[in-house]
Amino acid sequence: MQDSAARPFRLLLLRHARSGWALPGQRDFDRALDDVGFAEAELIAELAADRGIRPDLILCSTAVRCRQTAEPFFRTVSENIDIRYVDELYTGPASIYTDIIDANRHLNSLMIVGHNPMIDELFHRLAGNEAAAEALPHGYPPAALAVLDVQAGIGSAITATLVSLMLPTREVK
Repeated sequence: MQDSAARPFRLLLLRHARSGWALPGQRDFDRALDDVGFAEAELIAELAADRGIRPDLILCSTAVRCRQTAEPFFRTVSENIDIRYVDELYTGPASIYTDIIDANRHLNSLMIVGHNPMIDELFHRLAGNEAAAEALPHGYPPAALAVLDVQAGIGSAITATLVSLMLPTREVK
C-alpha cells in the first residue's frame, strides 16, 4: 500500500550561470552570459532533465543573464514548461524570494532563477547554515542547482532538506 502522506513542496534554486563584466556604459541588468556561462546553463538543464526534474513553474529574474540561464530548461526539460519573469527577483532582497515561495506553495514544485547574494542567503536559511556550508563551502557558484524539500513554515521560518545539489561540472549529492 502506498503512503498517503502529502509530498513536501519541492523547491529548486538556480543561480544564473557565469556572466561577463559589464561593458562601459552597460547596465548590470543587461550583462549577458559569457561562453562558459552558456555552456554551464546548457549542462545544468541537461543534468536536470536526466534526473527527471520538471518544475511546475519557473520564476526567473528579468535580468538578461538569468533569462539566458533559464532558456535551456525550456528546450531541454519541456517546451510546455511555464517560465515567468519577475522584476523583484533582480531588485529585491532575499525576503522577496521567501514571499514568492510562500505564494506558490500550492504547486508541487517551483524553480527560482536568481542572483547572489540572495540565492546563497536563501539556501543557508532554508537548508541550515551547517548543511549549506558543508554542501557549498565556498559559496553558491554560478549555475548551481539545489533541490530542496520544504517541510514547514512560512516566510523566514521556512525549513527545508537538501535533496540534491547539481553543479555544471558534476552532481554533488
